Amino acid sequence: MGTVRAVAKMGYEGVEFFSPYFAWTPDYAKEVRKLLDDLGIRCYSTHNGSNSFAPENIAKAIELNQILGSKFVVMASAGKVATLDGWKAVAERLSQAAEKMKPAGLRPGFHNHQFEFMPIEGVRPMEVLAQNTPKDVTLQLDVGTCIEAGSDPLAWIDKNPGRITSIHCKDWSPEAGKGYRVLFGEGVAPWKKIFEAAEKTGGVEYYLIEQEGSDYPAMETAERCLAAIRKLHG
Repeated sequence: MGTVRAVAKMGYEGVEFFSPYFAWTPDYAKEVRKLLDDLGIRCYSTHNGSNSFAPENIAKAIELNQILGSKFVVMASAGKVATLDGWKAVAERLSQAAEKMKPAGLRPGFHNHQFEFMPIEGVRPMEVLAQNTPKDVTLQLDVGTCIEAGSDPLAWIDKNPGRITSIHCKDWSPEAGKGYRVLFGEGVAPWKKIFEAAEKTGGVEYYLIEQEGSDYPAMETAERCLAAIRKLHG
């Protein structure tokens, strides 16, 4: 609750709760929603383990996300998947989720890390997911991990028009000791081109700042990143 208050005060317009939110009770989710409404800040999406998409859990995922006012229920990890057939099974689970969530006004999605952009038998798992799911399934792009894995985020956006509804604005630097510790705008990601492609082709609805490590305390990091994205994007 304190973190939500702090980032709202800084001027952030939205937050994304990560997978432990799934243990919340509906009553607690209602308390969180009241806080969001009081602060004038939105939860546009949640991050989830693959368990949120299991047949026995999907009703709870729908209920919590509806309470929070979220639009997207994003799978942030599929667990250990080693084969292309395994990734096809993940795609099938996301496709089934799309059918179940649609009547509730929700859409499922998938958030990439490095692994999904690293080829298996010459094919990137993200391609398997994109090709085997309906357009209702959003492809949430984590820019830093895409770049570190050797893929081009601009090419990926262009290849998947209308499906990149949100972007994790995480930067990355190949310099020794830097990696993900660089703040937004300090790494190698071509942000202005990414914003342009996301808005012209990707169908982006909102951007999220994600920081994996930092040389500054957490709240100062969040402030610095917000100032940087305002400067670069306006």
